[in-house]
Amino acid sequence: MTKPTFDMEAAIEALRSGQDLTGKDGILTPLIKQLTEAALKAELDQHLAEDGSNNRKNGKTPKRVKTAAGSFELNTPRDRDGTFEPQLVKKHQTHLTDEMERKIIAMFSLGTSYQDIRAHIADMYDIEVSNGTISAITDKLLPELQAWRERDLEALYPIVWLDAIHYKIKENGRYVTKAIYTILALNVEGKKELLGLYLSDNEGAHHWLSILTDLHNRGIKDIIIACVDGLKGFPEAIATIFPKTEVQLCIIHQIRNSMKYIASKNQKAFMADLKCVYKAATLAAAETALDELEAKWGEKYPVVIKSWRSKWALLSAYFRYPDYVRRAIYTTNAVEAVHRQFRKLTKTKGGFASENGLLKLLYAGILKASERWSHPIQNWNLTLSQLSIHFEGRLDEYIDL
Repeated sequence: MTKPTFDMEAAIEALRSGQDLTGKDGILTPLIKQLTEAALKAELDQHLAEDGSNNRKNGKTPKRVKTAAGSFELNTPRDRDGTFEPQLVKKHQTHLTDEMERKIIAMFSLGTSYQDIRAHIADMYDIEVSNGTISAITDKLLPELQAWRERDLEALYPIVWLDAIHYKIKENGRYVTKAIYTILALNVEGKKELLGLYLSDNEGAHHWLSILTDLHNRGIKDIIIACVDGLKGFPEAIATIFPKTEVQLCIIHQIRNSMKYIASKNQKAFMADLKCVYKAATLAAAETALDELEAKWGEKYPVVIKSWRSKWALLSAYFRYPDYVRRAIYTTNAVEAVHRQFRKLTKTKGGFASENGLLKLLYAGILKASERWSHPIQNWNLTLSQLSIHFEGRLDEYIDL
C-alpha cells in the first residue's frame, strides 16, 4: 500500500492560522483523498492476487467524490479484465458517507428553505446541490412516514387531543386549502405521542369519523377522555367509535367564539363575568356563575348564552377533577402547541407543490418535537389515580397501580 504523503506539520500550521478542518479547502480533505486512494489500491492488489489469471492493473479513472469533509477528485484504479469491483467506493458512487444527506434532512426538519440548504452545503462542503437533489434526499422520509402512519397503536390512551390545521396545496394548477388532522395522545406512562396525521379537503365531523375508525383499526380499543374543539358533530363521531369516551370541549375555543359576538365596548366586562364561570372551583359554583352571566347579558347577547347552555354538558366535564387534571383537559392547547411547531416549519412557505411535500416536512418536524417527549407530564401519577377512580375498571389491565 502506498504510504499517504499527508504533511502533518503543514496541517498543524494551517490549523493554527485558522483554516477549517473540513469543508471547502479543509485541512483533512487531502488526507481523506490519500487514504481512500491507498485503500482502493490495496483492494485491487488483493483482487489481482486472488484472480489467478494474467489480469493486471490498467491505469486509473478520475471522478469527483463528495464527503462531509469536502469534495475532491479521486483516482480509482482499474484492471485490464474489468472484473475489479471496489468496495470502499463502488462504481458510480459519488458520496463516501451519508452524513451530508443526514445534515440536509436535519436542516429540512428545522424548516430551512431549499435555498438556504444549498448555500449551507456549498459553504461547508464546497458542493453544489440542486433543489431536485434536496427533494430526492428528503423524499427518503416518505416510506418512513407511511410506515409511521400505519403502525400499530396501544390498546388504551387515557387522554387524546384532536384538532386540525390548514394549508394551501397545489392541485390541478391552483392552490386549494386542505386540512391536516392531528391526533396527540398521552399513553399510560403519561408521555406524549402523536398518533397520526391525516389530510382532507376540509375539516368536518364526517372525516373525523373515518380517522377515528382508522385509529380503532390500528389497535386502539379505548380512549378515556377526548379533548376537542367545538366542531358540530364531533362528539357524535367519537361516540360512534368509542362509546365510553368522555368528551371535553375546549374552553378556549368556546371563549374565542363567544367574544366574536360581543361588542368591543363590552368585551372587558363580559370577559370578567365569564371568567367566573370557567374558573369556578366547583360545578355548582360554575352553574351559579352561568346563571348570573345570563341574567346580566342574556338579553343583549342571547346567541352567546344559548351556545354555553346547549354545550354545557360537554364544556363542564372537567369540573369533576382536581386542578392538575383540569389543566390537562380543559383546552386543546397541547395539540395546538404541535401546530405552533408546524407553523414555525412552514412559515416561509406560501403553499406546497404537493401533499407529499407538506407531509414529509411535518413528519420531519414531528421527529424533532418528539425528542422532547421522553418524560411523563407533570403530576401524571396523580392524574392516573384520579382517572382510575372516575373510570373504575377501564384502566386495570393496562396499568399497575
